[in-house]
Amino acid sequence: MKLRLLMLFFVVPVLHAELPPSAYEAMQAKAPEFFKIEILRVDVAPGETPTEQRVQLVALISQVLRSASGAKPNEIINIVYTVTEHPRGWAGPGPIPIPREKDRTVAYLKKLEVGDFEPAAGRMTFTNF
Repeated sequence: MKLRLLMLFFVVPVLHAELPPSAYEAMQAKAPEFFKIEILRVDVAPGETPTEQRVQLVALISQVLRSASGAKPNEIINIVYTVTEHPRGWAGPGPIPIPREKDRTVAYLKKLEVGDFEPAAGRMTFTNF
């Protein structure tokens, strides 16, 4: 019996624990900036560690749905963030996706002090429920 339990422990793959949808819905609701955007440019560079990538998106705001910063349609903005590759079996929220150039999508963001924006809803930053 103990051998079976040990085998089950080592044979069954470790599952990726994700946040529940309600957590992402709450992040989207609290995001100070909510836009429809078009991705104009995507730059991906190595991060500070071998498992990180620095992402910079240049985007055109096509529609402002909510803005605490006073952003307007037709403004060009920078969105910056880091994507970290986690080892297999890591438990936690999924990575923020990297959109492609010419993608038209929503964006739940918050403005940084330096003027750029960053994702405000984790892996659901560029997706509606």
